[in-house]
Amino acid sequence: MPTKTKKTTTKRTKKVEQTPEKVLKQELKASESKKISTGTPSGKYYYANGKRKSSVARVRLYKGEGEITINGKPIGKFCQTKLLEETIKYPLKLTGALNRFNVTVLVAGGGVNSQAEAVRHGISKALSISDPLLRPTIKQQGLLTRDSRVKERKKFGLKRARRGPQFSKR
Repeated sequence: MPTKTKKTTTKRTKKVEQTPEKVLKQELKASESKKISTGTPSGKYYYANGKRKSSVARVRLYKGEGEITINGKPIGKFCQTKLLEETIKYPLKLTGALNRFNVTVLVAGGGVNSQAEAVRHGISKALSISDPLLRPTIKQQGLLTRDSRVKERKKFGLKRARRGPQFSKR
């Protein structure tokens, strides 16, 4: 009976010098693979959903000094105009809570104006949860009521929701 012999293979490894560029690339890859903190504060918070048209805003109020971040951006970067910024801050100014809470928001859907109004609705609801004594003040301004107006659907036989095709006499 013939005997079986094992073949042994030896791996040859090359020593590659590490250039500074390669070291930097490896460090970048390592840092990208690690989870990066989004900077959301931890601890107790008040939560509410705000809605307007097709926009939905998920709002969290933390005790803090008045920072507002929307989708990971500060409010100045998120809002294109001062009017939108004022719309978002209105419930906080109305109740005098502008410098008492840090606000973090995730908003999706719709346009910039409906997103701003959804954020305002969410902040108003979260404020009324945080302090029930603020509720009458907020409700009096109509900030707790969801604006249910949405775009009307297009009907068949018409060009838009109500606009009919142009009439031709001949």
